[in-house]
Amino acid sequence: MKIGNKVPGLAGALADGGTLKLADLQGKWTVLYFYPKDNTTGCTREAEDFRDLYPKFKRRGAQVVGVSRDSAKSHAGFAGKHALPFPLIADTDEKWCKAFDVIREKTLYGRKFMGVVRSTFLIDPGGKLAREWRGVKVPGHAQAVLDALP
Repeated sequence: MKIGNKVPGLAGALADGGTLKLADLQGKWTVLYFYPKDNTTGCTREAEDFRDLYPKFKRRGAQVVGVSRDSAKSHAGFAGKHALPFPLIADTDEKWCKAFDVIREKTLYGRKFMGVVRSTFLIDPGGKLAREWRGVKVPGHAQAVLDALP
């Protein structure tokens, strides 16, 4: 997927049992952020940063959506524990991760595995990819995304 291209017409499961479609998000700026795992240190900090800035995103006409390969049940617990005001997509079949090409080989303690590379995508109100951040470092990232909004 390249900047300026229309994002794919994906649908994903939400923690409340509902479904969210990317097409339903058109008309507003959308921050779509991919993270490796619920309730891990970096992912929790990132979610809390987006949560803390969420009122500012809303004032700028933007919505925030998180995506990971965790289950809807896991997302429900994570969102409740950290009072997340935005939806989390349970991408258990990896369709969203594959569409945005965020699954890569990673190494942890010398062991190689396929995992989600922390990435964020800014989608314009017309449904086109406006900007991307890959290999994100958490400190200051949510603010950088907010600053990128027009």
